[in-house]
Amino acid sequence: MLEERSAGAILYQESPSGNLYLLLNYPSGHWDFVKGNIEKGETLKQTVLREIKEETSISDVSFVEGFENTVEYYYQRDGELVHKEVVFFLARTTTNHVKLSHEHLNFIWLKFNDALQRLTYKTAQNLLKKVRDLGFES
Repeated sequence: MLEERSAGAILYQESPSGNLYLLLNYPSGHWDFVKGNIEKGETLKQTVLREIKEETSISDVSFVEGFENTVEYYYQRDGELVHKEVVFFLARTTTNHVKLSHEHLNFIWLKFNDALQRLTYKTAQNLLKKVRDLGFES
């Protein structure tokens, strides 16, 4: 079995009507948060900042202290089982302009409940619920 470790962010911006969360539409059709593989010599947060910049062109990012959560799952790649671990952080931006990389089909900024419904996977939905449970979302 292969092992894979990545890092990602639940990226949000504040708006007068409440926080808006950024979701990306991946080529396989699912909606999820920004994430990517850790490159040699990178810390988890360096990976997150690089991935946000590469995938969305957003560089104005600050981490919210007190939120770090690990998600684990399995998937098949070229007929081989992969155990993937992704460490997610909560991050804030003041930028709403997104320039998508070739890695994604679309993006959307959504309020909490809409984001919860749009997220494809239960693991991602549970992550967003943890944001609320920790008091970052009312």
